[in-house]
Order: sequence, then C-alpha cells, then structure tokens
Amino acid sequence: MAGLAKLKTPVHIITGFLGSGKTTLIHSLIEQKPVDEKWAILVNEFGQIGIDQAMFDARDDIVIKGLPGGCLCCQLAFVLQAALVNLLARSKPDRVIIEPSGLGHPAGLLDLLRGEAFHEVVDVHDIIATLDPRRLEDTRARQHETFRDQLDMADAIALTMIDQSTPEQLNAAHDFVAKRWPPRKWVHEAQQGELPFALLTQSGSAEASNKDMPISHQQLAATPSLEGTFFDFPPPPGKPQCETGTALGYTSTGLRWHPSERFELDRLAACLGELPREARIKGVFHTDNGWKRLNRAEGTLSVESSAWRQDSRLEVILPDTLAHQNVDIEARLLLLAML
Repeated sequence: MAGLAKLKTPVHIITGFLGSGKTTLIHSLIEQKPVDEKWAILVNEFGQIGIDQAMFDARDDIVIKGLPGGCLCCQLAFVLQAALVNLLARSKPDRVIIEPSGLGHPAGLLDLLRGEAFHEVVDVHDIIATLDPRRLEDTRARQHETFRDQLDMADAIALTMIDQSTPEQLNAAHDFVAKRWPPRKWVHEAQQGELPFALLTQSGSAEASNKDMPISHQQLAATPSLEGTFFDFPPPPGKPQCETGTALGYTSTGLRWHPSERFELDRLAACLGELPREARIKGVFHTDNGWKRLNRAEGTLSVESSAWRQDSRLEVILPDTLAHQNVDIEARLLLLAML
C-alpha cells in the first residue's frame, strides 16, 4: 500500500438517510470537477441489485464502483477495503468520494479508512451529511438511530430538497442542526441539490468521533457477504431476476430485466406511483421513450434520460411495517414489459 501514492488521496464521505439527495449532490460536484482531476466514486447501497452505479453516466475522468448488498460499515467493510486498494492502484484517482448506503452507519467506515491499511494512503476530509428538512416530521426517521448518528457524526450539513420544503420546515432543520454538539463547521442550503465545489476542497480532515457502531450494525458485521456484486450477464428475456434483503428495519426488493425488454413510460410511472409514499424507489428502464432514470423520494418522482444500457433494473426500499405491500411489484412490472 505504501507505494500506491506519494501524497495522500483526499477521501470525502457524503452520508445521509434514504432519499435525502446524496446522489444528486455528488452529480453537482462532478459537474464542477476540475478538468485536470480524475475522480473515483464508490457507491454503496442497501439493496442487492445494485442500482446506484446506473445512476451515473460513463466518463473517462470518473471511475464509478458500486458495492450493493449491505452497508459499508459492517457487511461490506472488507469488500470496500479490496475495492479501494484496487481503485487506488489501478485508476490512481486524484480524489475519492464515498456514498454510503442511506441506512449505513459511518463509524465502521471511518474506522476502516483510519486503520493501518489506509492511514498513510488516504486523507479523510470533513464528513458531509445531507438532510431533507421534511424528514424531521417523520417520527420513524427521526427516531431511527442511524438517522441521528449520521447527522451527529457529520462535520458539515447540506440541507437538500429545499424547493420541496416549506419555510417552516427549513427553519426547523436549521434549529435541529444548531442544537447538535459540537457545532457543525458549516450548514449549506443546497438549492436544486447543488453544493459548491469549494466547500469540498476547503474542508479539513474529519473530526474524530467517539460514536460507536450501534448494536444493530455490529450484529450485521458478524455475517459479511459478497452477494450483490454486479452481474456480468442480464437475465433472459421474460424472466426478470428478483433479489430481496431485510435489515435495520427495512426491506429491499431489487429486479433486473433483459435490455431488450421495454416498458411503457407512462404506465410504468403510474405503477410505481401506486406504491406507498414511504417507498424509496430508484430505477433505470428501457422504455418506449428511450432509456430513462427514475428516482422517487418522499412520494415525488423524477424522470430523466440515462446512458445506461446494460439492463433495466429497479430497487424499492420500504420500512418492514409496509414491506408486505411490495410483494407483487415483480408481477406488476412483468405485465408492463413489452418484449
């Protein structure tokens, strides 16, 4: 490891709860990337299918690595170590951004990055947490241990979903953050999910934290898994692949289809709209209007063009209390596919 680089590679962790706009924030940073820099983006996700890698367009100066099927702090810690060693050795990025799962706890990730394997190789900068002000009105999220710890361990806070929040919700978010101790280094209102690049580069090393990994994550750490790595070949036409996983009070359902299968975009959006508002939905689909990325958080669905062509894939995450409403999603979408 010592010979990988003479200077430490800056590593930025952008954490935040499910649907809080982490990926959008990273997209805004990519658009501001200096032309002479090469970046590596490590994206972790709770589900088994691996949808987040498909949410980024391919670029020569950006290396995207997806680590699905658990959280980096526990189940995938040893997988992250191998992936990061490989990225630093082969790609030699000038900067690394890590996006943990929305249900991931930062403690184990920090322990790994500050451990013996990386302490002479990477420089962990300020941890940035995204906060959707509307989430503070959700008792389930506000009382979730990981939700609180993500914000408490963060050095800085990016308030997201500003255009969808009321002035009262935004003020409540500022008050909520102001009561955290120690005080955050900065709080930025990320209009349209945009974060100034200067806030990334001017940040110092992340503050040490005495937060321990909660018991729920420690229990997961005892059973690491390599499941969920990206598949080389898509499933056969007409036979979608389904993967499910349950942990930390949430259940994920992931589906993949052969790239030749197409979906009617309007009917697809209507079908996903019938799922509970609490459902966190990400998908990339071959539709009658071309390849599209679909993203839904807090009941709001966005659709945009996608460069992904490997397959159609979907991830739906629901609280366990509502997971029974997700069991027929495979049957629903199978009927919408147009071979």
